[in-house]
Amino acid sequence: MAHGDVKHDYHLVNPSPWPFVASIGALVAAVGAVVLMRGLSANAADFFFGKGHWTLFLVGMGILIITCIGWWGDVIKESRQGDHTPVVDIGLRYGMILFIASEVMFFVAWFWMFFELAIYHGHRADWIVPTWDAATTAAWANWPPPHVETFDPFHLPLINTLILLLSGTTVTWAHHALQTGDRKGARNGLLLTVLLGCLFSYIQFGVEYPEAGFAFGNQGDVTTANVYGSSFFMATGFHGFHVVIGTIFLTVCLLRLLAGQMTPQKHFGFEAAAWYWHFVDVVWLFLFTFVYVMPYLTMQN
Repeated sequence: MAHGDVKHDYHLVNPSPWPFVASIGALVAAVGAVVLMRGLSANAADFFFGKGHWTLFLVGMGILIITCIGWWGDVIKESRQGDHTPVVDIGLRYGMILFIASEVMFFVAWFWMFFELAIYHGHRADWIVPTWDAATTAAWANWPPPHVETFDPFHLPLINTLILLLSGTTVTWAHHALQTGDRKGARNGLLLTVLLGCLFSYIQFGVEYPEAGFAFGNQGDVTTANVYGSSFFMATGFHGFHVVIGTIFLTVCLLRLLAGQMTPQKHFGFEAAAWYWHFVDVVWLFLFTFVYVMPYLTMQN
């Protein structure tokens, strides 16, 4: 044990710099994002504070990446030193469950926004702001807004749905293989899951999003689509971000598996990653149904 002869089953962590370093990185990244999108200086040529510069944002993200590597590395070392007793293991599981529950409520907010706009659009004429122009009034009074061409859900979105469902089966295969001591099967299942996650992200961000006719900045008949575009991109974009995080999570587990750091008896890191990945799968099924299919059927009618 890292703390010598203790009289209890709980693990008291050593003083760590990572929480403080993480807060600094998050602050720098947040300010950097503002600089990137809006700028903090009147002089657009200012290298650090002018609009469109990536410097502060990349520095902040770099600090966060270093923090993740160092902090999670310390947790792995604690586990290998025997600090993760059965009591601590239960605490880790409860923590992961509560984290996923908080993520569920995070997505509830985006679904709530989308449902509110979709269900109550017929009542907006009663309280629409008189000073709004006709285009804005039409955008808020109809769902989807006029001239918005929604995605065909049975094309790219359906392909991505099948990809995520398949990845859910491969990660389950990998988990079962690891539990039974089949390291080759666990490796292959994890590798396939990571590749499917990368494929999903490529199709969504690289193929689907550039085709969105209601993307911000478009001109012409879709200038009233900002209300639809904001709700669509917030819901699907944050899910896509979670897919990227989950893919990184599983990649780390794959590297640890290849390094021989997981056994059939002790592999909670991979188990937590599998839980997270299944959560991502379930959220996508709701997104596919209510954000892709329902607006498309509404437009068809």
